[in-house]
Amino acid sequence: MPNSKNRIAVYPGSFDPPTLGHLDIVFRAAKMFERVLVAVADNPAKKHTFSAQERLEMVRGAIKKVPNAEADVFSGLLVDYLRKKGIQVLIRGLRVVSDMDYEFQLASFNRTLYPDVETVFLMPDERYTYFASSMVKEVARLGASADSFVLPDISKRLKEKFESRRD
Repeated sequence: MPNSKNRIAVYPGSFDPPTLGHLDIVFRAAKMFERVLVAVADNPAKKHTFSAQERLEMVRGAIKKVPNAEADVFSGLLVDYLRKKGIQVLIRGLRVVSDMDYEFQLASFNRTLYPDVETVFLMPDERYTYFASSMVKEVARLGASADSFVLPDISKRLKEKFESRRD
């Protein structure tokens, strides 16, 4: 197996919206891999607050200072996207113990579908352990500031999105 610094890793997710926890995982992965591709999932079956294009724009803005990170959108099976890109390393974030069961099932499922894939689990800084995008959206929807959980431009977008829905 080649040295991990010579490899590309994919960090997939819905990123609805991208949080400081997501960004922390990108920073950590960028130290370990030559390139990190943040893959925004476009799943029409899921109800997202932001469109895939909006989420891609937010991710690109969030990672612009990470020279070896880039963002892309994918739809369909993640393993098909990985195969198409020739990527064999998948990054997944683990916040709390309750994430582990689901993430281990997902890793096993992905490996069954794509035997060459390896999943690397990374933990974010403790400051970002106990919140998720869904919680951030709920805070913003109820009119509170999301500044502690997302970058300022994303907080502004959340505020605008939910203010327009209240009108």
